[in-house]
Amino acid sequence: MKKLALTIFFDSFALMLLGLIIVMSASSTYSVFKFDSVFYLFNSHLFKVGFGIVLVIAFSFIPYEIYRSLSKPAVIATLILLIITLLYAPNVKGAGRWLDLGFMSIQPAYIAMFALVIHIASLLEDKTNLVDNYRHGFLYLFIWIMLFAGLIMLQPNISSGIMIIIISLTVVYVGGGRLKHIFISMFASGILAGSVAMIFSHSRSRIISFVESIFNGGDLNFQVKQALYSLGSGGMFGVGIGNSMQSNLFLPEAYGDFIFAILGEETGLIGALLVLLSYLILFTAGILIAKNATDKFGQLLAFGITLTITLYAFVNVAVTTGIFPTTGLPLPFISYGGTFLIFVCISVGILINIAFTQHLRQKSNIDVDVNNKSDGNVE
Repeated sequence: MKKLALTIFFDSFALMLLGLIIVMSASSTYSVFKFDSVFYLFNSHLFKVGFGIVLVIAFSFIPYEIYRSLSKPAVIATLILLIITLLYAPNVKGAGRWLDLGFMSIQPAYIAMFALVIHIASLLEDKTNLVDNYRHGFLYLFIWIMLFAGLIMLQPNISSGIMIIIISLTVVYVGGGRLKHIFISMFASGILAGSVAMIFSHSRSRIISFVESIFNGGDLNFQVKQALYSLGSGGMFGVGIGNSMQSNLFLPEAYGDFIFAILGEETGLIGALLVLLSYLILFTAGILIAKNATDKFGQLLAFGITLTITLYAFVNVAVTTGIFPTTGLPLPFISYGGTFLIFVCISVGILINIAFTQHLRQKSNIDVDVNNKSDGNVE
């Protein structure tokens, strides 16, 4: 377990360092154009990465069991934050997702994602014998999930709402939920999400253009088209760090949601595959930590954190390559950002603490067994 914890730490650290390099390359032209400083966005991201690494280390020393008792106050506070966002967040690009705290802006949807994972893990431990009962167990969990997802979709932030539903219901299934209940809930949630998505013009246009590109040979979304140009020009080994053409204002959000395209352009297929391998390593290590945890809360918390990080990575890459409609979801550890990066780092710290805690428990049990055997030999 100690090796798994170190694997998680160094894997995450390497991805964040790579993110710094690619953000610098992808944001420099925009920074000059918008802020008259080539390092403006890079300096901001550098501070957040530094703070994130401190959080990883700090949270790796905080006993994860403490979140069991804090989960309900945390989700209630997050619900209040989501309601405030819905009522008072300024409209940016057709959505009100960010709250300005004066010294920084936060996106509560990402806070909600991790708070809900912790709360569901706690509830599943308490309701182990009831989770397969729809009325007395599953429904209670599903209400929490839809309450969060609904408030986020109304911002509107359809993609984050869908991610919350998928991740939460997967954790519920792993925690003992019946597959029939999961499928019914997924189907109902899909209808709701699709209906909400078609109400708002920006999400409706993205879905329609994506469907038309598949069935009618319609034109791809502009960002996706530019991203594919970027990936295609990278070839096998890339054009070299800092030599991207698409980052010169051709690809919108080049340093954010579509940073994987710049990464592929500058490091080539080899670099892109190595990054995907890094996420696979993180996923494997996280699943092994969950599997070896001795308590259900630790198991489900480790699984939920691992699933969240790797699913976000998968969806981001799928969007960049045109497999999924444009969603606006970041690439973990690498994309420029604030709230998501900070809470991913906190989650990694929690995951490392779960691994270290299990390592100490196993070591303690081995020592007890050795002492018991020694006492028996003496007798």
